Amino acid sequence: MPAASPSGPQGPRPWYATELGARFASAIVLGIVALLAAYRGGGLFALFWLLAGGAILYEWTTVARVRPTLPLQVAFGLALAGMTLVLVTDAPAAIGFGLFGLGCIAGAVVARDTRNRIWALAGFACAAVVTVVPPLVREHPELGITGLLWMFAVVWTTDVTAYFVGRKLGGPKLWPRVSPKKTWSGFAGGFLGGVGAGLLVAFVAQRLGWVPVASLPVVVLLSGIASLVSQAGDLAESALKRRFEVKDSSRLIPGHGGVMDRLDGFFAVALLVGAVLLGARIAAA
Repeated sequence: MPAASPSGPQGPRPWYATELGARFASAIVLGIVALLAAYRGGGLFALFWLLAGGAILYEWTTVARVRPTLPLQVAFGLALAGMTLVLVTDAPAAIGFGLFGLGCIAGAVVARDTRNRIWALAGFACAAVVTVVPPLVREHPELGITGLLWMFAVVWTTDVTAYFVGRKLGGPKLWPRVSPKKTWSGFAGGFLGGVGAGLLVAFVAQRLGWVPVASLPVVVLLSGIASLVSQAGDLAESALKRRFEVKDSSRLIPGHGGVMDRLDGFFAVALLVGAVLLGARIAAA
């Protein structure tokens, strides 16, 4: 007879086999890909963010259960692709705004009712921000790769330090009805980490002679605002998932869930930066 298998409690799994290990590995891989694409710039970088925006569009329409799902995804996806083409070919910005408007009109017509129309258009707007803003920053003459690295550094460091400080120190919950695990200690740690990371990017860029984002005192202020906005974006996505009673936006990224789960803070900062760029463009017109 075959020997009986040993019984009793098994030892703890190695760290790389845990959810934290999967989260760490996914973050490293995605970070490397994002940085390589940012270094290359141009069409490859724009394609990277088109894929990210398309993933957000898919996840949002799935989580919010907008109807009819597939026709809305196709209409919005074509609009995002057209907007990316405008960026790559340096076509007039008015064409990009026109495509966004056509996408909104198509979504409003195709959506089944007012409820579906509102949620569908909100998802399209979020996907458009993620698709368009990073390539705009990368090609901006006064921001360029420095501005993009600043965005990455603030968002990523805010997320990481908030996670680990919150787990280490614990304490009062930040907003338990929306996100039961987030704490005020994590919030403060994320804020300080984001400010420090943004300042470090600006300092290194200044030393290397790159185009600076701004003076260092201004960078401290902007990094603080961006860190707060990043954490607000994280909370907003948590509220969205709680509203529709889902744990993750999808299962596309091991350890993280979906692309929305990974880019919630970045979306919020991209929205802030995009609004600043649009305001500056209007003021200069």
